[in-house]
Amino acid sequence: MQTTEWVFNGYYTLIAATIVLLFGKLMVKKIKFLRDFNIPEPVAGGLLAALVLTVLHMVFHVSFQFDKSLQTAFMLVFFTSIGLSADFSRLKAGGMPLIVFTVVVGAFILVQNTVGVGLASMMGIDPLIGLIAGSITLTGGHGTAGAWGSIFEKEYGFVGATALGMAAATFGLVSGGIIGGPVARRLINKMGRKPLSEEEQEKISVNMSDDDPDKSTDDVFEHAEQTRLITANSAIETLAMFAACLAVSAIMYDVFRPYMVSALTPFTEGANGAVARIGTRVLLAIVGMPQFVWALFAGVILRNVLTLGFKMNMFDRAVDVFGNASLSLFLAIALLDLKLWQLAGLAGPMVVILAVQTVVMILYATYVTYVLMGRDYDASVLAAGHCGFGLGATPTAVANMQSITQSFGSSHKAFLIVPMVGAFFVDIINALILSGFVDFLKQ
Repeated sequence: MQTTEWVFNGYYTLIAATIVLLFGKLMVKKIKFLRDFNIPEPVAGGLLAALVLTVLHMVFHVSFQFDKSLQTAFMLVFFTSIGLSADFSRLKAGGMPLIVFTVVVGAFILVQNTVGVGLASMMGIDPLIGLIAGSITLTGGHGTAGAWGSIFEKEYGFVGATALGMAAATFGLVSGGIIGGPVARRLINKMGRKPLSEEEQEKISVNMSDDDPDKSTDDVFEHAEQTRLITANSAIETLAMFAACLAVSAIMYDVFRPYMVSALTPFTEGANGAVARIGTRVLLAIVGMPQFVWALFAGVILRNVLTLGFKMNMFDRAVDVFGNASLSLFLAIALLDLKLWQLAGLAGPMVVILAVQTVVMILYATYVTYVLMGRDYDASVLAAGHCGFGLGATPTAVANMQSITQSFGSSHKAFLIVPMVGAFFVDIINALILSGFVDFLKQ
């Protein structure tokens, strides 16, 4: 029977996303299991919506197409908000924990690819499938999956690599949002730390007065439910900064990136020796960074030029509000667009590898990330964040951490480290490691 496709434009996509968020909020409030395991509200509502749409597809043979440009826009706004919140003075405060966490993340990418390639080899399939079920799609996400999928198809004749990568990245996005809360919750319970009482949570959610601007500055993204006072003027000025960063990211991605990629490609193809090939590919990967990285980088530069060069007082509360709202809407639309029947079509060996990768992520976050980051409350929140972008994406990591801090209290350290490492440093590390793996496998 022919499938009927219902297309939702931007307006209807936005309406659907807000309904998903409202249902997610209600589900977490009413269902003890979701609350106890700190499942983020967008993930709870989004999975319910995906299940409903799957039933409609199977019973009535209808599918739903949502406006992906809106999803991309909210993702870019979220990453811009991370950049606009990245004061250099705060980055200095990251210190050694920032370096340690970056090393921990880099080591996990090696583990992820070793597990993927090893399992693929054991099952007698192309080792490149192991990389697709490794850091290409899990740590890398949909953007990296698309980039490397096209390379595998063009250079190595791997038919369907991009489609397979997109399905695996979607699996990672969902599983990363599901396991982060329970992993952190188990670690926190072992410490004997109790959830905040309703009275303590009320204190966090009280209105912030203009006389206390620094209170919200230190809590960027930590408490999505916290009330923040912003004015129309501050909202407009903040939107102007978002617009400037998004414009820069579009120019860098649409104009600068294609020019530099075409200029560097001959050097990549003509490079002699493994070291030269890896070096040119890493340079190509840096130049060809996804647009969200350019948006984040533009936000970092703009914020610090304005604060350090022009002594401007940044409206962190407005940035926080726009960032949190965009994060929730991005995740809601991403999960609305999740076609579970396509995931069911993943090849059997791919499903096995992805399932093992999920278990490996849980074990690594519990026994490596948590241990090396200090075995304390901050380390448990970092473990939840690592589950988020180790399998899915930085927005998933932030949502995981928010679900924990709303129940157990602030973790400035985690919210300082995870967004910058997950959104920027990890892409460079991943490009370097993937280039090495591909060259080794294809020698």
